[in-house]
Amino acid sequence: MKLLHLLLFFTVSTLLAREIKPAFVMHARGLVNDFVIDGMKLYVANDEGSVEIFDLNTRQKSGEIFIPPMPTGKDSFVNVKVLSVDRMHGKTLIVSTAAEGYRRVWLHDGIKLKPLITVANKLAVKEARFIDDTNFIFGTLGYDVIRYTLDDNYRVYRHHLEESAFSDMVLSEDKKILASASESGRVTLMDVKTGKILDTSQERNLDNIYKLAMQNGTIITAGQDRRVAVYPKNGAPYTIKSNFLVYSVGLSPSGKLGVYSADENNNLQLFDIQSGRKLHLLKGHKAIPSTIKFFDEDGFFSAGYENTIYYWYLKEYNATRK
Repeated sequence: MKLLHLLLFFTVSTLLAREIKPAFVMHARGLVNDFVIDGMKLYVANDEGSVEIFDLNTRQKSGEIFIPPMPTGKDSFVNVKVLSVDRMHGKTLIVSTAAEGYRRVWLHDGIKLKPLITVANKLAVKEARFIDDTNFIFGTLGYDVIRYTLDDNYRVYRHHLEESAFSDMVLSEDKKILASASESGRVTLMDVKTGKILDTSQERNLDNIYKLAMQNGTIITAGQDRRVAVYPKNGAPYTIKSNFLVYSVGLSPSGKLGVYSADENNNLQLFDIQSGRKLHLLKGHKAIPSTIKFFDEDGFFSAGYENTIYYWYLKEYNATRK
């Protein structure tokens, strides 16, 4: 009888798990490094010196923000790489490469591009995110977290969190909590307003964390140790083991559905956060997926080391879970 129940369980699981193809794709001018969703617009950071703006209604490019090229010698210039992009209230926050290994941070107000951080600041900023209209938070390669305000061009605080190299950071929906990760495999939670460390106990990865996602109090990580670490809002932490390095993760707005880069064939794996059960496999990427962001509960965008952005529609597949 036990064997029969086991066979029935695996049969039902197999029937429910299906392969999903992308609903549509959009093509950037260069390799995609980051993107952010703002309403019905997608802002895509590329390695050809620009942030491309895609209209999600038409699925066509509707605009572009160009970053000045970097001088390499007399009358010689090269396009910079745009490493990160964020949006809030009509403004765009951009990080680009610069001379001597430093970074520049820019603010575009919809009309003009203004430098916030230049080479003179000697900062290797990897990622920048809005807190509100005039406050930002930066993560540097050396794992310094810096809060900066435009009100008086003032650095509110600068904290060196670890000796390990910085990997990724995400803000909670209310912008009050920052979750960050490093090559140590540790997730650190920080109070954004004060810079106070709230928790450093979340350490289920044994090696470098490439990316992390946080939604509705749940956190998941993508690890070089071939693990997805899951820290549910309610419940005990656990890990999912993969047979390949996990380069990216994403979470639905409710925090109930997760996705991670699953294998050497560039597939994505959906899973249920509460149970850890693997659901559908998403096939279509031609390169390793490195960025995953949900649009809503029924769909998400992903991009990798290629010039294609993929949209995956999940509504009909989610219906099988209910």
